[in-house]
Amino acid sequence: MLVLSRKQNEKIRIGSDIIITILGVSENQVKIGIDAPSDVKILREEIFENIKKHTVEASLMSKEIKSSDLSKLSINKLNKPKSD
Repeated sequence: MLVLSRKQNEKIRIGSDIIITILGVSENQVKIGIDAPSDVKILREEIFENIKKHTVEASLMSKEIKSSDLSKLSINKLNKPKSD
């Protein structure tokens, strides 16, 4: 891990298109601004971990679903009742 010291209004550049600006420093908090392309996802760590946890759980649940269960779903287009 790279550790840098910065003062308020100083910046850190990551690559050619991401800039982190120190907006404010208080007793136990640092406010930062992140300027990055719109296709770069920026998440707080706890949000990222929560998404990862739910993704793993959903993946495990989808492996438990049997094909016979899928045929019972009314949204299954292959299982629509035929209209005469």
